[in-house]
Amino acid sequence: MRHGKKFNHLSRTAPHRRAMLSNMASSLIQHKRITTTVAKAKALRKYVEPLITKSKDDTTHSRRVVFSYLQDKDSVTTLFNEIAEKVAARPGGYTRIIKTNNRLGDNADMCIIELVDYNELLLADAKPEKKATRRRGGKKKTEDKAVEAATTESVVEDAVVVEEATPEVEEVVEAAVEETTEAVTEEEAPAAAADEVPEASADDKDEEKKDGE
Repeated sequence: MRHGKKFNHLSRTAPHRRAMLSNMASSLIQHKRITTTVAKAKALRKYVEPLITKSKDDTTHSRRVVFSYLQDKDSVTTLFNEIAEKVAARPGGYTRIIKTNNRLGDNADMCIIELVDYNELLLADAKPEKKATRRRGGKKKTEDKAVEAATTESVVEDAVVVEEATPEVEEVVEAAVEETTEAVTEEEAPAAAADEVPEASADDKDEEKKDGE
């Protein structure tokens, strides 16, 4: 029993395992997608992703280092000329493992390992990038400022119009005030006359007293 087992030997010797992973990496680079077992796919991902990162630095030294792992000139050329440009903006995670049905015969867990940037169906369904977040209430403040600016402009325009028409407006206002004053005076005069009662003179009062006695 292997406690703390961190490395999967894949039931192979070291030379056999290196040769197998090299061939699988070359096939993945050439075909962009291969079908294999889950255990082999996880081992292949650790093997091929550092090589893809190395291909972003297109120098003679990088090509020789990658060739020492792949041992295939066509795969190295495809990796540096095609795949490196495709994954230039990706900081890692170049491969994807998609589990499929178990294999008939030994019931092994099967999967598809592929390069992420070459699955056109998933790229088409990808969500658009989120816009930069803003502070809460920023939009409302902007709208309030716009309304305030529009109100200020309208008030200024009204003030300018009033200043231009000031003499005419004053004449119209004075005429209206005079008409209103005259109408009020005519209405109040009869009411005041009706309310006035002539006071009785002193002689009339003396006569009323005598009649009473």
